Amino acid sequence: MANSAGKRANPPISKQKPQLTAVNSALNARVQLPGTGLRCDIAHHMLLKPHLRVNDMNGPPGNRKVADIDTIISAQAQELSERLQAHRLELFPPAAQKPLRSFQASEVAKLLGVKSGYLRNLSLEGKGPSPSVTSSGRRFYAAEQVQELRAYLDQTGRPSRRYVPHRRGKEHIQVIAVVNFKGGSGKTTTTAHLAQHLALTGHRVLAVDLDPQASLSALHGFQPEFDLGPNETLYAALRYDDEARPLSELIRPTNFPGLHIVPANIELMEFEYDTPRVLATHEGGATGRDFFARLDNALATVADDYDIVVIDCPPQLGYLTMAALCTATAVLIPVHPQMLDVMSMCQFLLMLGDVLSHLKSAGGNLRYDWMRYLVTRYEPSDGPQTQMVGFMRSLFGEHVLTHPMLKSVAISDAGITKQTLYEVERRQFTPATYDRALECLDAVNGEVEQLVHQAWGRG
Repeated sequence: MANSAGKRANPPISKQKPQLTAVNSALNARVQLPGTGLRCDIAHHMLLKPHLRVNDMNGPPGNRKVADIDTIISAQAQELSERLQAHRLELFPPAAQKPLRSFQASEVAKLLGVKSGYLRNLSLEGKGPSPSVTSSGRRFYAAEQVQELRAYLDQTGRPSRRYVPHRRGKEHIQVIAVVNFKGGSGKTTTTAHLAQHLALTGHRVLAVDLDPQASLSALHGFQPEFDLGPNETLYAALRYDDEARPLSELIRPTNFPGLHIVPANIELMEFEYDTPRVLATHEGGATGRDFFARLDNALATVADDYDIVVIDCPPQLGYLTMAALCTATAVLIPVHPQMLDVMSMCQFLLMLGDVLSHLKSAGGNLRYDWMRYLVTRYEPSDGPQTQMVGFMRSLFGEHVLTHPMLKSVAISDAGITKQTLYEVERRQFTPATYDRALECLDAVNGEVEQLVHQAWGRG
């Protein structure tokens, strides 16, 4: 129904899509961060000061306030940053660490590849780490205990069964670059859940946030402008001057055992500015090969400590992305199955192919173990999306992952509190919604894990 101004009225909250309902509920009420018991008023922290609103530049010319757009943008950015920091401090006091929930015995059994009854017997016999037991008899393991249990089973189990999947012998480190031009393709969400899944399944994982927007860092508890000082991002390991630092000094632990991260902030853009200048002037004897070998050289210094590196690339084909592609052993391209997204990916692939051919001619290493497209935010009930997925599969064949990542309210709602689905409690959602999303995540990440093991020559 149209209102008096001729505009269509917004539907009531009960009629809106679940995602909008969740966001509206979060912004209009005090919300509880899943698993923490802490509550906060998001709307209070998200309101900008009136004098910083863009609307101040609207209205009749005689009434407009005279202001430079750079001043307004800088002031609004500073105010928004302070509000986000205040919001975070209410959720997590300065000395707090981002928590990670405990895992039910059935979840742990699935991660270890054993039956729940086997874990129950181990607990009753006093073998392995002792889980916490609720009054109803349910057993829960902390994430650290899952790793301890994995190590115990690896030492005491059958020799033919490996519970700790660390690479051995000549198995080379896997470097997975997650890349796409198009915003909204689910690149960072894919990277975060993949890295966490690989850590939960026993791998030693390093997540590298190569995107100056630092969304991957924020998901792991790092607010870029407050938690990172100068020369504390990957740029410190890539820079061309004498202030360069070893990569080992930039790596930070996360709330997931076995998962470390190199966080990012806007400082990473310095590499995009420095590289063309250095290449043009041959500063310090730099050559064309120097820029795309820098990341590879940096990772080589810590390679013995990890099995898999997952890189969240920026949504542009700049020097950072090119360095990642020259370092990677595998490439994962998330794509939303809609026409505009696929058209954007087409342009990305055309540019990527051209750039990679030049890098190859210059000596770049482009021998990948595998390359796959991942269909993200897929809605099977959407006819055009289903047709687009079929088109992609007919065109790219086995290069499209078998399992798509379905669009899920559970994943988007978890993001409101800067969490992933592996962090939030099942009881925070409708069980069917949570289970469906988790099943999709495990299927996608499990398929990638299988590709990694195949690259190592494992069955």
